[in-house]
Amino acid sequence: MKLGDRFREAGVMKDEVEPGGMPAAPAPAGPSMSRYREEADLDEEVRATAIDPLANLKRRASEGLFARLGDQLYDASLSRKQLHTFVVRELDAVLQDEDIPLDADERHALVNEVKNDILGYGPIEQFLADDSVSEVMVNGDSAIFIERAGMIYKTEARFVSQDHLRQVIERIVTGVGRRIDESSAMVDARLPDGSRVNAIIPPLAVDGPMLTIRKFAREKLVVDDLVRNGSMSRQCADFLEACVVGKLNILIAGGTGTGKTTLLNVLSSWIPERERIVTIEDSVELQLRQEHVIRLETRPPNTEGKGEVAIRDLLKNSLRMRPDRIVVGECRGGETLDMLQAMNTGHEGSLSTVHANSARDALARLETMVLMAGMDLPVRAIREQVASAIDLIVHISRLRDGTRRVTGIDEVIGMEGETITLGDLFAFDYSAGFTEDGRFAGELKPTGIRPMFSDRLEQQGITLSADVFGDGLSVLDGGGW
Repeated sequence: MKLGDRFREAGVMKDEVEPGGMPAAPAPAGPSMSRYREEADLDEEVRATAIDPLANLKRRASEGLFARLGDQLYDASLSRKQLHTFVVRELDAVLQDEDIPLDADERHALVNEVKNDILGYGPIEQFLADDSVSEVMVNGDSAIFIERAGMIYKTEARFVSQDHLRQVIERIVTGVGRRIDESSAMVDARLPDGSRVNAIIPPLAVDGPMLTIRKFAREKLVVDDLVRNGSMSRQCADFLEACVVGKLNILIAGGTGTGKTTLLNVLSSWIPERERIVTIEDSVELQLRQEHVIRLETRPPNTEGKGEVAIRDLLKNSLRMRPDRIVVGECRGGETLDMLQAMNTGHEGSLSTVHANSARDALARLETMVLMAGMDLPVRAIREQVASAIDLIVHISRLRDGTRRVTGIDEVIGMEGETITLGDLFAFDYSAGFTEDGRFAGELKPTGIRPMFSDRLEQQGITLSADVFGDGLSVLDGGGW
């Protein structure tokens, strides 16, 4: 079927299509306001048809489906599978009523697109179902980008209009009890599978609604997966397992999209089953495997600006819930002070993440975020709290080749004057160069330094083999290096 024929069947007249197959520019507007509105509507319709020649047919099919099904689309007694079957059957009937000749492939594609628009997430549904895609980035109705294997690619998929994208965003956020409108124009939410969603709309987003979805793997990653794909070495994995079981307070640091939450999930898998775990997050993402887990999630303010429950409130409440471990999805503000207090008052083995470029930067960020709590504390007191609370900082990076690697593990030794002292236990070997396919050839290697907390682990019956720290093993005593 020729493109011009598709335009005519989709409701665009012949004189609205240029010989090249694209809609002609709209005629100059006349002086009346009604004419301006008519031209604007026509321009939007022609533009949508340029993106998808069957846009009008899909619109009419959707309207016909709503007319046939009505409230049955929202019948809670129907399972998702039953609803999908019901929608597909009714769509076939609607297309027969339209009496437009489509071959089998075109009909199948059209049915899937309309079904995704009504029950799913429109043109991004295909990427959410693709296990090789780790992130979906929607830049308004003009472009959709995806991330595969750490690299970003532009796709041919598009939303028909900004209104279409807004409908999908509304469907996502209302499903988890959140809201988004002009007065609250950005929101964090999640999909049913746990994938993280961020949406921002006008007036904050100048060029139209923006949607970012960070997908979670259907299969939960385990430590063997990280070792196999080179994210960490086996020595590093054995060392971190001992630290988690030995109830050290561990902070995971890294940039956006480096895999902090994934690594946090892996570390938390080593927490013994007999312990009671409380997780605190802005939007639930952690996938702990233990049975005795209490998951807490923040709540945004309502339309009147009231009812907000922040991470700090949940953290204070968790201390009354008899936790053995507290896992905070991410420290972003004043709750950092409460987290440090909890670590220093008997809640050992706590885990959290922070955005930072290095282990040293992570300490600086902790210091800044404690000041955000509104407490007028001297800098030395804050640093003493940090040095006493945090035992280990694990730094993870997304390298230039798109891979995510643990690039450093540092022990927090203590205070030396006004400075917190760190000890490098593992470091990434950047000097190894690159492989033939452009990947970093280096791996995380031990520095040969034995950590100061080894005695604490041994008191709990955990003995670290000398092999974990590599050759040239040296012992760090109270006097320094």
